[in-house]
Amino acid sequence: MPRRTISAILILGLLLLLCSTAVTAAEKARRFRLPGTTGVVDLAAFRGKVVYLDFWASWCVPCRKSFPWMNMLQARYREKGFEVIAISLDESPGDATVFLRKYPAAFTVAFDRRGKVAEAYGLKVMPTSYIIDRRGFIVKSYEGFSSANKRDAEATIERLVNGR
Repeated sequence: MPRRTISAILILGLLLLLCSTAVTAAEKARRFRLPGTTGVVDLAAFRGKVVYLDFWASWCVPCRKSFPWMNMLQARYREKGFEVIAISLDESPGDATVFLRKYPAAFTVAFDRRGKVAEAYGLKVMPTSYIIDRRGFIVKSYEGFSSANKRDAEATIERLVNGR
């Protein structure tokens, strides 16, 4: 195949990737209203707060490690206007309930049983998380759960809750 054709294919592929429907940093967070453990969870109600939005499922092994960490974040930064919202993608409410008994959440939990919100955010990997600033814009996103993601997320949250 001629070099020019290969270059054109690569450029087209890059453009398609950049124009995908997935939510990216510096984009307004997509609003949602979902049932939650304590009533309806509406992202608009969290405007003015820094939000760590996490998509999880009971079958997601890394999610088991992320819940204690998200509990720690919630406890550490709540007084500074920070909230964790964790959205379960389990189709069965029982699966999510069993998970939450084993890995309790000291933060807001919502249920996206049909996956419509996950689809709107363009999820590809579990877990996937977003940091949303006080104005409702996504400033960072993370696919998976790792030590590097934790360090970066904590630094970003610290900066945002302190107004920097």
